[in-house]
Amino acid sequence: MQAKTDLSKYSNKEYNPGNIFARILWYIIGECLVNSMIPGSFWRVLLLRMFGSKIGKGVVIKPYVKIKYPWKLEIGDYTWIGEHVWIDNLGKVKIGNNACISQGSMLLCGNHNYKKVTFDLIVRGIVIEDGAWIGAKCVVCPGVVVKSHSVITVGSIVIQSTEPYTIYQGNPAIKLRERVIENN
Repeated sequence: MQAKTDLSKYSNKEYNPGNIFARILWYIIGECLVNSMIPGSFWRVLLLRMFGSKIGKGVVIKPYVKIKYPWKLEIGDYTWIGEHVWIDNLGKVKIGNNACISQGSMLLCGNHNYKKVTFDLIVRGIVIEDGAWIGAKCVVCPGVVVKSHSVITVGSIVIQSTEPYTIYQGNPAIKLRERVIENN
């Protein structure tokens, strides 16, 4: 007889995302101000830095961005984060320089072990390297490294790390072709 999932036995007590008071304060500020329609990036960046994010210069963060834990977020210079992006960073998320995370995309650092009766939490970080572009409505899964200047096309789901200067598409995202960037 097959074992069955028993969520009454689920526990993630080993997982500690940070100080409970910082989490509560961030939830209130994040939901009221960062994940809002108020225009402007400067103050979003300022609030994220106040809560421990490492954010470079020239970063653009559009309205309605949701970030789980700012103290687990690092963003390089001149990176763009589009509207309605959800960075569910149970683990560390590192985004490089000149990267673009387009509107409606999700970076998901958590998953569950479906092989265990207890449905254990699995947490792995995500890295988006320099010059990478995550198209609109994409999902990047735990443990993925989107390599330098990779492109993930609209609506794709990335379940494994990519190669640099390569375009990916689909569910799961597969390699389409090389990315060639022209010099003007």
